[in-house]
Amino acid sequence: MAKITYIEHSGSEHVIDVKSGLSVMEGAVKNNIPGIDADCGGACACATCHVYVDEAWVDKAGTKSAMEESMLDFAENVADNSRLSCQIKVTDALDGLIVRMPESQH
Repeated sequence: MAKITYIEHSGSEHVIDVKSGLSVMEGAVKNNIPGIDADCGGACACATCHVYVDEAWVDKAGTKSAMEESMLDFAENVADNSRLSCQIKVTDALDGLIVRMPESQH
């Protein structure tokens, strides 16, 4: 179980316990977090779960696959710390992870 902080573009914070093995996106969807739509259900086939990983967590969140990089091309306002939350698997090592939603996902 990892405690993950989801921050909406407006600044509203949601601190959620997410079970290990789920994705950051699944944790958001199961808890009705606004700003993560997950239209493709986690298949890495859209960019509606785009998040910015807090700089302190970028290395711990893993690396982007070629497919994820390709899907991020469809997202707005992509930054170096942009990730698709469906591609970040939750582990105990991610306890305290902070992700922010882009303005385009409100």
